Amino acid sequence: MKLLKPSWVSHNGKPIFSVDIHPEGTKFATGGQGEDSGKVVIWNMSPVLREEDEKNENIPKMLCQMDNHLACVNCVRWSNNGLYLASGGDDKLVMVWKRAAYIGPSTVFGSSSKLANVEQWRCVTILRNHTGDVMDVAWSPHDVWLASCSVDNTIVIWNARKFPEMVTSLKGHTGLVKGLTWDPVGKYIASQADDHSLKVWRTMDWQLETNITKPFNECGGTTHVLRLSWSPDGQYLVSAHAMNNSGPTAQIIERDGWKTSMDFVGHRKAVTVVKFNPKIFKKKQKNGSSPKPSCPYCCCAVGSKDRSVSVWLTSLKRPLVVIHDLFDKSIMDITWTLNGLGILVCSMDGTVAFLDFSQDELGDPLNEDEKNSIHQNIYGKSLAITAEPQLSTTIIENPEMLKYQQEKELSERRSAASHEAQAPKLTSVVNGESLEDIRKNLLKKQVETRTADGRRRITPLCIAQLDTGDFSPALFNSVPILPGSSMSSQLTPQLSSDSSTANSLGLRPAQDPPSAPPGKPPEEPKDGTVSASAPAMNSTAMKNNLLLTSAAKMEPMKALDSRFTERSKATPGVTVSSAIGVGSLDRAKDISTLKDPKSKDETSSDSEDKMAAVKSLSFNKRKAELDSAEVVEKKKKGRPRKDSKMLAPVVQQPLLQVTPSTEKESVRAAAPVTVFKLPTPTPQKAFSLQISVEPSLYIEVENEVSTVGGVRFSQLRCTREGREWDTLLASRILTATGSCEVIAVACEDRMLSVFSACGRRLLPAILLPAPMSTLHCSASFVMVLTACATLSVWDVQKQSVLVKNESLQTILSGTDVRVSQSLLTQQGVPVISLSNGKSYCFSSSLETWNLIADKQDSLVQCADFRNCLPSQDSMVTTGPLAVMQGRTLNAGRLASRLSSVPHHLQQGLTLAYLESQLASALTLRSSHEYRHWLLIYARFLVNEGPEHRLRELCKDLLGPVHRSSSSAWDSSVLGLRKRELLQEVLPVIGQNLRFQRLFTEYQDQLELLRNK
Repeated sequence: MKLLKPSWVSHNGKPIFSVDIHPEGTKFATGGQGEDSGKVVIWNMSPVLREEDEKNENIPKMLCQMDNHLACVNCVRWSNNGLYLASGGDDKLVMVWKRAAYIGPSTVFGSSSKLANVEQWRCVTILRNHTGDVMDVAWSPHDVWLASCSVDNTIVIWNARKFPEMVTSLKGHTGLVKGLTWDPVGKYIASQADDHSLKVWRTMDWQLETNITKPFNECGGTTHVLRLSWSPDGQYLVSAHAMNNSGPTAQIIERDGWKTSMDFVGHRKAVTVVKFNPKIFKKKQKNGSSPKPSCPYCCCAVGSKDRSVSVWLTSLKRPLVVIHDLFDKSIMDITWTLNGLGILVCSMDGTVAFLDFSQDELGDPLNEDEKNSIHQNIYGKSLAITAEPQLSTTIIENPEMLKYQQEKELSERRSAASHEAQAPKLTSVVNGESLEDIRKNLLKKQVETRTADGRRRITPLCIAQLDTGDFSPALFNSVPILPGSSMSSQLTPQLSSDSSTANSLGLRPAQDPPSAPPGKPPEEPKDGTVSASAPAMNSTAMKNNLLLTSAAKMEPMKALDSRFTERSKATPGVTVSSAIGVGSLDRAKDISTLKDPKSKDETSSDSEDKMAAVKSLSFNKRKAELDSAEVVEKKKKGRPRKDSKMLAPVVQQPLLQVTPSTEKESVRAAAPVTVFKLPTPTPQKAFSLQISVEPSLYIEVENEVSTVGGVRFSQLRCTREGREWDTLLASRILTATGSCEVIAVACEDRMLSVFSACGRRLLPAILLPAPMSTLHCSASFVMVLTACATLSVWDVQKQSVLVKNESLQTILSGTDVRVSQSLLTQQGVPVISLSNGKSYCFSSSLETWNLIADKQDSLVQCADFRNCLPSQDSMVTTGPLAVMQGRTLNAGRLASRLSSVPHHLQQGLTLAYLESQLASALTLRSSHEYRHWLLIYARFLVNEGPEHRLRELCKDLLGPVHRSSSSAWDSSVLGLRKRELLQEVLPVIGQNLRFQRLFTEYQDQLELLRNK
């Protein structure tokens, strides 16, 4: 055995209360008193182990010093995986530290420049709950929990996978709790306190297993700490500060029946600390002798107030070695190296000693497999291996539950395996090129695009926050996302096009020329104004057949998100934005024929999907001019955008025959807000638009074709899959639109006519109360927004009104708020988007305006539900809610990384956000979005929500088991059967053992109902 006292390990003469060696054995931490605060120091281990390293000045001795604790530090402990260091002090706080990426040496505050930190350790979370000094901290096996104990008589268990979440607080001690140790098998945690008791608690339900007082009855006086320890085989627990025949001992407590018949005797004063060697040993075989079967044994070091250390082997009756007068004051803490051959001891006198043993002295350490087989022989499969953070009961009572637990393990393994393979899949949602390549290109060079007026623009590069693993709340460094970093997949939409709305609109990255999806020929734009982004939009945003128009007929559109309007010019083909994509203008010149009903390669989903995008195309014509005019008006000075000049060749495409006469409109657009006057379309000589591609459906309008008896007639011609029909109207047609079921036409004389897809008039002409501003069709619904800001929606099929002359005054009140976009969903719900970033839908059943999206919503920024997203849904759902919320949907994924919100607060915010999404999807009557958010909500509740909300959700989905006339329960929601939804939610609940009673209860009820 060798003994060394490295004089350079010191806290400037102040006491060192705790020491712990890193699991890798490369460094160790000390905690104690600083100058005027608590001090944690991380030291290099190699100068302790090797003399030549100690003499080599190029090898640093101190790696990092942290002075964040406000008062003396009583305990430092590394996590088992070595990633984190926990420290507890007299300031009642537990701090968890993690090494940060290297930024450059920083000096210790207040010291000379020589004292530079070689490694950067940052406090990633502060755990606040104790009301007194924290005396000891301990990580559970596999780092599932972190326990801390305090002079407030409590032990707090923290969820180490979700700091700063608190699992429970163990109350029962009536004195200051000064020591903690976990059973290596993960079944118990033991604590020792000044109340002359040692308590063992079960981790299964956090209840008291046993209370041991007998060996401590005689104890007088107190020690600063009572660091007890559990043997690595789990069979023995050794306490500090016990008495036997009025002599100080370290009491040995057997796991089997918690018997207290043995102890370590010999120290002259109270034992302060006991520490077992992490290894189990077997006797070293002499060379040449036949190996004798020998019983494995453990090794334990004991430190006392009498300033001496003893080392014991459980196979020997006497200590292996006793070292007297090692220090000037009481011993405070002991730590073993992971190989089991060295110990560091610290003392209140501010010094540290290192003892180095050889294998001849201690024996041969067993390897991990042999150690695990000992555990399995004694305890069956080690609990620690199966322990999950929320493990509340280990006995699985329900075979169904077991099935879901196994499925969960399988899916976790699968997702881990396919994680790398999946990255490109996730990313190529929008464009042919995989995001991996784009990322590499992004990092290689700045990406340049040219705007319509020829100016250069650099595409913004998304800079992400450093991923700090488990700890969402606190972040420190900003680094660019590198390919393969764990955040890159979550940032996909931001990377693909930071300049405007993200995936929900199917945009291409600005640097990417509009490339066709793999395996498809390049698209031919349908309408001069917008190029290849239309199919992308169809395929991603339009799957559930929305009707989405740009705001040609309203106040100029401010893109989906008003904050991004200026930049969106640089993005090719943002279908719904006010800026016309540059790519689209360039491509428009190459178009030979526009009327191309066979361009099926543009679509990816059924009929009405398409008409929506197309609808928006036709209005971009006027919108761009209106837009440029509006900019001039708003700014009064400065140049108008050159988009309008660029537009000329586009507008004069043969099929379009548009006479640009929108200038009057822009003057009207500037009407004072209080009057609520919305812009109205101006009559044109002729225009045409494509309603849908599958079936192909075109409308052509020609005003004042013929005059009969002094009346000028206008013609509406509709072509459906090659079959044409036309009709004449006695007034100039202002605008027309349609769906696969109905065609609606509004005339200058305020008359609205509705025809079937084959040209039959379905309603007598409707006289509108004011000139028409916007017209929408979707399925069999027609929506009209008039110039005096009233809204009406009719169901043509049932010939009934859904919304009757509802004024927009409620939502337009406020300074300079304009309508920026409107849409009608397939279920006939009207949605109005305003220039202030808010979107409202009108609920015909409640007769209220309901807020469904708000670009400035703080909930979106703080909600964090990344771990609740289903794996197959890569990024974002499609549907009216997704379209209206645009890019904000992805903010929820990044929130936890961007805000340092305390966990419980973030939990509340996420819950509130998910509930509002669920309610919005319900009001919008969007069934697949409702189902999507319901499952995310259920996953969140299962992971970290309150049980009573989960129970309420299940109760609503199950409904009453016995029918009664008084029951108002409806068995379906938005056409989805509630009990089928419950069947989808149950496997989610089945993945958490904490809820197995709830799972069994509802599983049985469903079975019962099925058998009925």
